[in-house]
Amino acid sequence: MAENEAMPELENRDYFKEAVCIDAMRIYDSCSDKDCVEDIRVLFTAGQQALVNSATNVRLKDVSVLTAYLDLQPIPFHRGFYSVDMTFFFDVTVELFGGPSSCPMPVSGVSVFNKKVILYGSEGSVKMFSSGDCSDSVEVKDSRVLPKATVQVAEPIALSARLCDRPLMSSEPYCRIPESIARLYGGDLETAPQGNNVYATIGLFTIVQIVRNVQMLVPAYDFCVPEKECVTSTDDPCDLFRRIDFPMDEFFPPRASELNGEPKTGRADSRSRDFGPAPRPREVMPSDSPDPHFGWD
Repeated sequence: MAENEAMPELENRDYFKEAVCIDAMRIYDSCSDKDCVEDIRVLFTAGQQALVNSATNVRLKDVSVLTAYLDLQPIPFHRGFYSVDMTFFFDVTVELFGGPSSCPMPVSGVSVFNKKVILYGSEGSVKMFSSGDCSDSVEVKDSRVLPKATVQVAEPIALSARLCDRPLMSSEPYCRIPESIARLYGGDLETAPQGNNVYATIGLFTIVQIVRNVQMLVPAYDFCVPEKECVTSTDDPCDLFRRIDFPMDEFFPPRASELNGEPKTGRADSRSRDFGPAPRPREVMPSDSPDPHFGWD
């Protein structure tokens, strides 16, 4: 009798319906980092490097991540741990001053940054095959199934840039620039020391994870049935334009307090708070007896 009293009232609660087994990528270990990457050289093509050589000053304008290469290797005599070697390729845009043009001239190049972390990824000795794999050749591979390393990168912060007439030893040597990246800039990038070398300082935020494919038992509530209907598109451009809200912020830019999360106030409320109550228009006088004082109080 006491056991029955201790049982929860399952009928009146929204508990999961069943426990299901799913195949998912489980995060075994992860870390976050904030790197101030100082004085990494920006590589340019031969044509852009000629403009850099004639410049007297430089300013860092924008930085973005082109791609990142990851290499995962087990650490000997430390079972379950792996080293994750990451190579980041940045697209760096700088503005050159003092060259043949009187205005700042933007040029873009590539910077490379290497980073290494050690994380735990456990061990496994199974081989995985799937129905989509079909090949006539058989390759002998390692029986161990390595985990998978992933990195998430936030938008880099462009901090500073400077010109140097000699290379800095802290930023040499460079790894080979992939041909796919070099084609984005129209040719090979100059890696040899130049008359003027551009060095950039970048702020980088990353999260590195090691995941493994595992089978997990999870509670299931129900199937994910879409509740929103698809909106049919229309070929009428005016009908599409009517659905766009009026861009009020473009005509009335928000104040600093509104950017910090404070609620927006109307024009009348803002004027009442800063300059007192808003003026009230008077009633219109008859046309046969015009009032010279007609207008605002």
